[in-house]
Amino acid sequence: MSSDFYTSSILPYAAIIIKICRAYTNTQEDFEDYYQEVCLQIWRSKDNFLEQSEWSTWIYRLSLNVCLTLLKKKKNNGQYFASDYLAAEATEDSHAFADESLNQLYDAIRQLSEVDRGVILLYLEEKSYQEIADIIGTNPNNIGVRIKRIKERLKKILNGKVN
Repeated sequence: MSSDFYTSSILPYAAIIIKICRAYTNTQEDFEDYYQEVCLQIWRSKDNFLEQSEWSTWIYRLSLNVCLTLLKKKKNNGQYFASDYLAAEATEDSHAFADESLNQLYDAIRQLSEVDRGVILLYLEEKSYQEIADIIGTNPNNIGVRIKRIKERLKKILNGKVN
């Protein structure tokens, strides 16, 4: 991957990639693997970008797809994330990042379904329902209801009422 492409086309969107990768991983090692794989896939498929959407929208969609694919591969290989079975505070590397309240939010987000994680991340990025639907590949009419349910679930998780 050329440093020019990385600097101009990936680095400005690193925050997007980081947020998505962090929502699908529990350890620093997994996070780094996912981040690297997303960057590699962006580089490999850059010629497939048809400019039918914003570059950032394409980055979101590709990042989500890569993370979901890697997650599925781990599950198929019998490797499960600790948060799939344990309370968030019991995960070994849940405090890999300095901000405790942010760690708690990501721990809660990791307890959501795979697709709901992507939806709430996009919502937190203040994407429109149409943009979220385009990235996730669903109908924008369902996004509002889905977000309301996700927020209720996160509130219960953060208040300690749900594992």
